[in-house]
Amino acid sequence: MSESRAPLVAHLIYQLGTGGLENGLVNIINRSPADRYRHAIICLTTSEPFARRITAPGVEVIELRKRPGTDLAAYRRLRRELARLSPAIVHSRNLAALEAQLATLWLPGLRRVHGEHGRDMFDLEGRNPRYRWLRRALRSVIHRYVAVSEDLAGWLERDIRVPRQRIRQIYNGVDRERFYPGTPPPALLPPGFMPREGGILLGAVGRLAQVKNHAGLIRALARLFEGAPPLRERVRLVLVGDGPLAGELQQLVAELGLDGQVLLAGERDDIPDLLRAMDLFLQPSLGEGVSNTVLEAMATALPVIATRVGGNPELVTEGATGYLVPVDDDAALAAALARALESPSLPEMGRRARERVLGEFVWERTVDGYLSLYDEVLAPARAGGAGSPASSRAGRAR
Repeated sequence: MSESRAPLVAHLIYQLGTGGLENGLVNIINRSPADRYRHAIICLTTSEPFARRITAPGVEVIELRKRPGTDLAAYRRLRRELARLSPAIVHSRNLAALEAQLATLWLPGLRRVHGEHGRDMFDLEGRNPRYRWLRRALRSVIHRYVAVSEDLAGWLERDIRVPRQRIRQIYNGVDRERFYPGTPPPALLPPGFMPREGGILLGAVGRLAQVKNHAGLIRALARLFEGAPPLRERVRLVLVGDGPLAGELQQLVAELGLDGQVLLAGERDDIPDLLRAMDLFLQPSLGEGVSNTVLEAMATALPVIATRVGGNPELVTEGATGYLVPVDDDAALAAALARALESPSLPEMGRRARERVLGEFVWERTVDGYLSLYDEVLAPARAGGAGSPASSRAGRAR
């Protein structure tokens, strides 16, 4: 099949900015064969400079600039764009984009895929009655679901009551060519931040938003120093990323007297090098699907301390590749930090983490999973059978 005749997948997302969902989408598009499927990205709001990471040819990025709340004009623009693009599949991701699938109803011949990549602060456990009702109401028009973790797949089946045969669990991969252990270049961090000898660098990478719970991590570090004052001279923490809580977190660092021990590094484009400079990776989130940053840290041969939430237990093996702690528990996180820093087996944990990632979380497997899913969802239409668009005006899932 020539590239010009390949079916088009329209990826419907809230915003194309820095984040795990967006990183996964860009990797899938860049790594897909051009003659298999074409791709377009429709952002309900805006596209940020992150869109420059798309290297695949001919990928159109559309901004609807939807206003907060109900914006019927944005949905009318969405419908016009879909009519112009005439995609074979609309693939929405997370709740805001799922709601926008309403604009796709009664477009002839369209097949629908929806992905769940994790939940935000407004509904961490997926139990909000209004959102659960919406998800259940749209089940009949979604042909296939994708869950990035077994945790989310189980939630879709149990709480949203999606038949298991319509759910595909596909892990994200990790870029082995960018994330690997090694010696970082000099001058990554401000002069004088790291001790001259014997310094230990802890690190976290992610958007500075409430769901990532960086405040809990900073408080846990203060607890660690209270229990073991000598560590204050050796241990440093770098938070990589930007977001709405940057100022608030900097204020917390000052209030706890950690100005010399904690660095808010902001948005960086040298994350692989920063990971290579770290000794231990921390992921204190209140909620997660599957964390790309944890996978990248593991590929860099870093042991990981993460909260026991979402897909984290599917990545981190307690005592073998790191430690799992209860969610939103500063004392438990501080205790895990103390345990890790006293452990002589941290390098071995890091080696095991890298082995696991290289064996199970590779982009080739991820891309193949999505392409096979698209083939599967289009199969009835290609065969002209009972599930084809001609037999169902709204394309209801079978």
